[in-house]
Amino acid sequence: MLIRDSSGGGNALPELGRRLKWAALVAIGLFFLLVGRLWQLQVMRGDSYRQRTVSNVVHERFLPSIRGKIVDRRGVPLADNRPAFNLYLTPQTVTPEVAAELRRLLGLSDEEAAKVSERVEAGRKRSKTQPVLVLEDQGRDRAALIEQVRFRLPGLEVRHEPYRYYPQGDLGAHLIGYMTQMTSSEFERLTAQGYDANELVGRYGLELEWENYLRGKKGIERFAVDARGQRIDDATAAGLIHGARVVEPVAGYNVVLTVDAELQTLAEKAIAAYPAGAAAVVEVRTGRILALVSKPSFDPNVMTGHLTRAEETLLVSDPRKPFIDKTLRAQYPPGSTFKFVTAIAALEDGQASESERMTCNGSYQLSGTTFDCTHSHGILDLLGAIQKSCNVYFWHLAERIGLDRMAEVARDYGFGAPTGLGLNSDGAGRMPTKAWYDQRGKYRLGNAINAATGQGDVEVTVMQLVMAYAALANRGTLYVPQVVERVEGADGRVVVQYEPKIAHTIKTPSQVLDILHRGMWKVVNELGGTAFEGARSTLLEISGKTGTAEVRSRSRRERIEDRKLEGWHPGREHAWFAGWAPSTDPEIAVVVLIEHGGTGGKVAGPVAKAIVEGWWTQVKHRGHPPPPTATPIPSAAPLLKARRP
Repeated sequence: MLIRDSSGGGNALPELGRRLKWAALVAIGLFFLLVGRLWQLQVMRGDSYRQRTVSNVVHERFLPSIRGKIVDRRGVPLADNRPAFNLYLTPQTVTPEVAAELRRLLGLSDEEAAKVSERVEAGRKRSKTQPVLVLEDQGRDRAALIEQVRFRLPGLEVRHEPYRYYPQGDLGAHLIGYMTQMTSSEFERLTAQGYDANELVGRYGLELEWENYLRGKKGIERFAVDARGQRIDDATAAGLIHGARVVEPVAGYNVVLTVDAELQTLAEKAIAAYPAGAAAVVEVRTGRILALVSKPSFDPNVMTGHLTRAEETLLVSDPRKPFIDKTLRAQYPPGSTFKFVTAIAALEDGQASESERMTCNGSYQLSGTTFDCTHSHGILDLLGAIQKSCNVYFWHLAERIGLDRMAEVARDYGFGAPTGLGLNSDGAGRMPTKAWYDQRGKYRLGNAINAATGQGDVEVTVMQLVMAYAALANRGTLYVPQVVERVEGADGRVVVQYEPKIAHTIKTPSQVLDILHRGMWKVVNELGGTAFEGARSTLLEISGKTGTAEVRSRSRRERIEDRKLEGWHPGREHAWFAGWAPSTDPEIAVVVLIEHGGTGGKVAGPVAKAIVEGWWTQVKHRGHPPPPTATPIPSAAPLLKARRP
């Protein structure tokens, strides 16, 4: 018997077919969607994703250039480079745990730990993946510890790199300068010039002003890393790197100075006994600087990456201001070293003569005001007034010629304007005029009286004064001071050669200069001269002028604070000596300032003598015996008479 299925199963197969059909359509749709997505990823955005992949795998490392040396005229290195271990961290890998482990491992001080944290955060703002220099110039022990744990602390590495150092210590520190890591704002400004955020930059002196010549051009190394940030050098990694794997750095240029390191050492030793002061030595026929001393000073090796906050606080709070270049930036009343300006103005205008005699009773009266001289000198002619530094004589001359005439001569000799050396905020000094006083109240004749002896509102820099005396010595050529003789490549090839540069020629008559030369010879070489006891040399004749410059009074609080420094008396006068040597046919000009030192002849004179004699024996006649000694005392007076017209 035939049995029929009453459940309607006959329709099952068509339904299954419809479902399979829809499933196939969905699968096909998904397939095309996947193909489209793959096409989008690999074709449309392939380059973009590949670049992202490469940027995560391929890193770039800047290869530091060898910074150019700064050397003296004979090649003695004053700023050089040495190998050092520098510690780098990649910001994205630095966690509190990593920072704590690093501090424990290296035994970092609180100050070092703070420096690491500060530099990591600054680097994180620039790029999380670029290593940041966090500790420079680390010892071998620390470098070895880091090498042992670098696989455990990803993003930590030690690089063996050149590091700036100063083989002569603090010799010529203000002139040479130092380096520090650039700030964030400096990096934003300098990045267009190819600077890396981890670079040290010149911060003072020649390191700052000659940065473009010294720094060179950094190189680039491209390499691949794995997921842990560790370097890999297999074939796959090499295929990801496009272009040269290494672009070699280019060394900076060497800067050759006019300075003589041996004379610089002698000058610094000569002034070492005093808490603060300055000295400058230049060639009178070229304007080239042979020595430049500013005291107190600093050690550029400490300033370049090793200065602690405690040391910085001491330097900044020191009232002697060790960061101020006392040869170029600091400005002082020149005292009697300025009297040559008054004499020239009066002689040129016919308001004075060599033979005119005046009487000094120890004081000068003007409109009810008494100006005291240093002594009661009696009857003097102009040469005697220069020799004994009689203020009364020059006050009479000032009353005749007035302030503006003195200011005109002073400007001829370079006062009242920067010297043009272009270092350390080269100061302009101050040479006031009648108009200057009228703008600030009212001009009085007493202003001219003060200016005649380098007091009142007259201020000069040590560099201005030495260039002015060089112009006196060479009889009328004012040079722009020169400290760089040439720039050389690393191979010794001369890149730039600098020649002496004349600021202008001064038209002081020869007969006027003759008078000044004779008078300044008497200052040092004839009994009664203010520098006879302190500066007269038996090796060669020195000519010059002493100065004892009064200073403005300070507040009681400042005086109390300053007493904390032994030997520092800010209420005392500044001691000056300015002159040249040899007296006949001069070769060098020298200026010495002992800040708050007292009497110029007794204090600054011996320092100048030591510098000049050192130049004569150890620089001028280096390796050869010097010629016979200078004229002995008994024949000094006849020699002077023979020189008079």
